[in-house]
Amino acid sequence: MEILGIDIGGSGIKGAKVNIETGELTTERFRIPTPDPSKPAAVADVVKEIVKHFEWKGPVGCGFPTVIDKGIARGHSNMDPEWVGVHIEELFRKKTGQPFKVINDADAAGLAEMSFGAGIDKKGLVFVLTLGTGIGSGVFLDGKLIPNFELGRLLHTNGKPIEYYAADSARQRKELSYKKWGKRLDVFLHHIIRLFSPDLIILGGGASKKYHKFEDILTIDVPILVAETRNEAGIIGAAMAGVGLVMSDDEAAQQ
Repeated sequence: MEILGIDIGGSGIKGAKVNIETGELTTERFRIPTPDPSKPAAVADVVKEIVKHFEWKGPVGCGFPTVIDKGIARGHSNMDPEWVGVHIEELFRKKTGQPFKVINDADAAGLAEMSFGAGIDKKGLVFVLTLGTGIGSGVFLDGKLIPNFELGRLLHTNGKPIEYYAADSARQRKELSYKKWGKRLDVFLHHIIRLFSPDLIILGGGASKKYHKFEDILTIDVPILVAETRNEAGIIGAAMAGVGLVMSDDEAAQQ
């Protein structure tokens, strides 16, 4: 079964068709820069363009970078503040004419990794952390997603979200070596381990590609794996979120 997956980020909006049985992209990714400012109407236009590019008719799964509650944005992260309170699923459905399922983008990446990557068959409490502009977190208990678990928003000692201190963007902004930045990441990892006692941590996002450069800096006693789905995780997981729409349509047809 194929479903269109769309991954919305602060700098780019990407889409592709995904075989949800194998987790493979069945088309090339299509990317459009995120509008600036990233207001709802402008982003909806881009989403419509992506749907049109693939000539897609049917359910669409979408990852969006904030807490999503029943299709409604409860924050805005690095998107425009106008997103707060917007029913994103309804907005995109009206714009494209297709049904949408929208989930947190880190949750989407986590779904992909747990189903087709390093998290396959992993039990217990598993954190899938994406190290990029912020720190996204997909949290799973015995393989089941606990949604909207935004660990990067925990407060650091200065009262600001710790992702401002330990995300890969902080490394770039401060021009830190991977070893110096690794010490910051280690502080964050020790903090979440103290609070939640996870059984496994999977590191994804752009910085995970350089894991060998900071691996020896990390001092936690919880096993760490590097994500395998990488740049495609958000699209794959978004498409997986759309499966429920297909099931609902099938069930409706039987009634």
